[in-house]
Amino acid sequence: MKVHITNKQRDLKLNAKSVRQVVSCVLEHLGVVCDEVALYFVSTKTICELHDQFFQDPSPTDCISFPLGREHLGEIFVCPATAVAYAKKKGLDPYREVNLYIIHGLLHLIGYDDRTPQEKRIMRKKEKSCMAVL
Repeated sequence: MKVHITNKQRDLKLNAKSVRQVVSCVLEHLGVVCDEVALYFVSTKTICELHDQFFQDPSPTDCISFPLGREHLGEIFVCPATAVAYAKKKGLDPYREVNLYIIHGLLHLIGYDDRTPQEKRIMRKKEKSCMAVL
């Protein structure tokens, strides 16, 4: 599986090899087979623009996912600045928070949603399961 990584932010230093390992580990844990997936690490400005363009909400967000199909699973846009700010506020590790955003995005790509309370509970349970295998 090919994991395409584009890093267009400077808020958190990222290791592409580690990101690829996270993606591979999570997809294996979930039993998902695909040929490729793309991750874009972007600035707050970019995530706000995307959020506004696709969801009519200009506020910052953690990640945005665009499912594509079985072979190319899709694209995930992650904002490390959001992770850094949240982690600082809650006394957490920003890298762990970014991993959670990657997992959240992958779950969206394979069909999970979090619009209703029940969907949110299911997604949170899957996120915890994935974080535990990391």
